[in-house]
Amino acid sequence: MREAPRRVRRMVAKGDNRPRMPPIHPQETPPQAVLKPPRRSLAALEPLRAPVFRLLWTTWLMANVCMWMSDVASAWMMTTLTTSPIWVALVQTASTLPVFLLGIPSGALADILDRRRWLVATQFWLAGTAVVLCGAIALDLINAPLLLALTFANGIGLALRWPVFSAIVPELVTRPMLPAAMGLNGIAMNASRIIGPLVAGALIASAGTVWVFVLNALLSIASGFVILRWRREQRPQPLGRERLISAMRVGVQFVRQSPRMRAVLVRVAVSFLHSSAVMALLPLVARGLQGGGAGTFTLLLASMGAGAIVAVLCLPRLRQRWTRDPLVLRGTLLLSLSTATVAVAPHVGVAVLGCFFCGAAWITVANSLSVSAQLSLPDWVRARGMSMYQMGIMGASAIGAALWGQVATVSSLSASLLVASVSGLLSMALVLRYVTDGPGEDDLSPAQAGWAARPPPEAPGESGQVVVMVEYIIDPARARAFRVVMQQTRRARLSEGAIAWELLHDVGQPERYVEQIVDESWTEHLRRFNRATAADLALRERRLAFHKGEGLPVVTRYVVQR
Repeated sequence: MREAPRRVRRMVAKGDNRPRMPPIHPQETPPQAVLKPPRRSLAALEPLRAPVFRLLWTTWLMANVCMWMSDVASAWMMTTLTTSPIWVALVQTASTLPVFLLGIPSGALADILDRRRWLVATQFWLAGTAVVLCGAIALDLINAPLLLALTFANGIGLALRWPVFSAIVPELVTRPMLPAAMGLNGIAMNASRIIGPLVAGALIASAGTVWVFVLNALLSIASGFVILRWRREQRPQPLGRERLISAMRVGVQFVRQSPRMRAVLVRVAVSFLHSSAVMALLPLVARGLQGGGAGTFTLLLASMGAGAIVAVLCLPRLRQRWTRDPLVLRGTLLLSLSTATVAVAPHVGVAVLGCFFCGAAWITVANSLSVSAQLSLPDWVRARGMSMYQMGIMGASAIGAALWGQVATVSSLSASLLVASVSGLLSMALVLRYVTDGPGEDDLSPAQAGWAARPPPEAPGESGQVVVMVEYIIDPARARAFRVVMQQTRRARLSEGAIAWELLHDVGQPERYVEQIVDESWTEHLRRFNRATAADLALRERRLAFHKGEGLPVVTRYVVQR
């Protein structure tokens, strides 16, 4: 075990050289722990009754129409610049890779900056990249490498936009409505999958590709101004904004210490690694069908979107019948069967049917995992957690697109899709069996105001790491059970932002244990109090139940001398 820092200055509260742990008022229980909403299925369209959600949902629909228009136009343009499958597949990689590379900083910025202004800025970034792409096409400067570079720039805007919107949604609806709200986001995504390709296909056929990107720029600007109409309530930040690097560190720590988030990330990465095969290779599937062309590609994309919309409307009933993992497994099975159908489709009709069920299966799996991720995150770290969820999606999609494109290059298009369908089902079955997320669901609602009846002493006059020592007196016969609870405490302390944690055992007094927590600074020490949830308070009660000393455990705070 690590020893406490040698050069430390003891923090002493006036008149008391043994500061104690702030007690909880027993009569103050978290409101959500008492008044739980009744278990009932909400209508799939219920959240649209909230005006602010309806406004931002409309904006999300417009933004996704722009995204699909851009993706379709870029993918189809690449097929006119080259016939190599790997170059065509790399269009999706260029679009999704920025999300993987920028996921953590974009999530941190969405948590520490004003979310409304940040969302507007991302829309204007996307409009700017569309204007540059229009200029390159109009001046006949476009080629395969430049198209990939501009697609990558567009992906940067998507990487910055997605975490902040995901963090905003739980602000707009109640917790029981969250699954329906996430389903409506899926409807927006998949309705745009129909509208975007149809509009893009019509413009490509009638006016030319450049007009797709012109319309994209105009809609992105319009979406930005619509968001400006939203008057979001500003939340006070008495401790000021977190520093970017510190916010990124805390976000990563939270996900690492959360078994539920780790399980969700593994599931979503496995799912999208294999499901990306259909989307990446769909332009080539369309070209390979009899009479295939831009219209066929648009029809296949629209079929996927229609399947997803139908599935979203059925999800409330499906969630009543199955929990997350059984629903994910059944969705993956359907996805594998429909991918195989697309691989061997003899004509457009069969391919359309396969794409319809691909879309239905995809949204079933994605929505189940997205809701699970949202419910695993408290609000203070929501954007950071969802950005890492997005990184899992986009990183797996980028790798999968390149992987299945290369498999198609060295073998055949059908072989690549068939291998993806079989390996996807087998991989997900193994993950569901061996990667578990622990029992039950924690109450992540914020701790009630005033839970810390006695806050820490005043801030020291100098900076440095803060070391907190909490002394417990434990019956040796219960030591094993106490250590189990303290391992859960370790995860809780680190997820709240502590940079180190140790449990020390006094060999001279076997009943004495000392918990050592190290915080980055005094401000970060105070932030841990503000980040406490109802689950943290319940865990604290479990710890205190083992303590047999007089009064509460003794708490001593030190600051490391520079």
